[in-house]
Amino acid sequence: MSWVSRLQRWAPVTAVHVERVAFDTQLLQDPTIAGRGYQHGELAGYELREYLLEKWGRTCAYCGTSGVPLNLDHIRPRSSGGSDRVSNLTLACIPCNQSKGSQPIEVFLADRPLVLARVLAHAKKPLHDAAAVSSTRWALWRALTATGLPVRTASGGRTKWNRHRTGAPKSHTLDALHVGVLAHVTGWPAQVLVAAATGRGTYARTRSNKYGFPRLRLPRTKLHHGFQTGDLVRAVLVKGVHRGTHVGRVAVRSTGKFNIRTTAGLVQGTHHRHVRLLQRADGWAYTRQPEQPTT
Repeated sequence: MSWVSRLQRWAPVTAVHVERVAFDTQLLQDPTIAGRGYQHGELAGYELREYLLEKWGRTCAYCGTSGVPLNLDHIRPRSSGGSDRVSNLTLACIPCNQSKGSQPIEVFLADRPLVLARVLAHAKKPLHDAAAVSSTRWALWRALTATGLPVRTASGGRTKWNRHRTGAPKSHTLDALHVGVLAHVTGWPAQVLVAAATGRGTYARTRSNKYGFPRLRLPRTKLHHGFQTGDLVRAVLVKGVHRGTHVGRVAVRSTGKFNIRTTAGLVQGTHHRHVRLLQRADGWAYTRQPEQPTT
């Protein structure tokens, strides 16, 4: 909604087109489901461990060892937000389970791409986005209607039909371009602007330890030497290990020594005298990427 209000200020918006759809999350997990199958869960007729033993062939998913004790392992670690859904569980022998620990599976199997592809092929499609869209679709429609603009709703099938009529390839950007009621599309961009929400900091004035007790206090002043954390800046360094031109988001310090997060990494200890402001922090991070249609 913040972007809708922004676009209304920048351009003469006359109507809003939006997909108001609900995703069948059970169908996303099992394309063959039908009829009474909707009444049964994925574990119908199984206990969890027996289900996983059958699903993974009673072998370790990472090394293929069989005939040894097997532990349950989270494909996406719980420390990284992984759930206890059966689609996020696999079997691992004790050495593999201990070696993997809390590493993301992409890191643990970085030197074994074929094994990584095989394990991920067994995992179910994540449903976080589908659940978010399904639960907020009506609230979004009501908020858009409250703007006073004509709001035209459509289905994903209508978007696909529009895209086929214009001959556009499949991508997130071009799908958005073809939503709703349209007669024709004269062209589409070769480069897209990606805006990611970063927030505007926190109201908390302390940092706590693992027991919940405050261990340090944060300054109340966010602006230091004319900069605040999240500003887009350019730093030109003529000497030192970081000499060169660096463009990125800054993390300010009261000492005047800033850290700059660039696409190449973190540049630490940059003095504020070498920093120039490009854009004030507005809660968003912007990058430009080439349009990459999928097949």
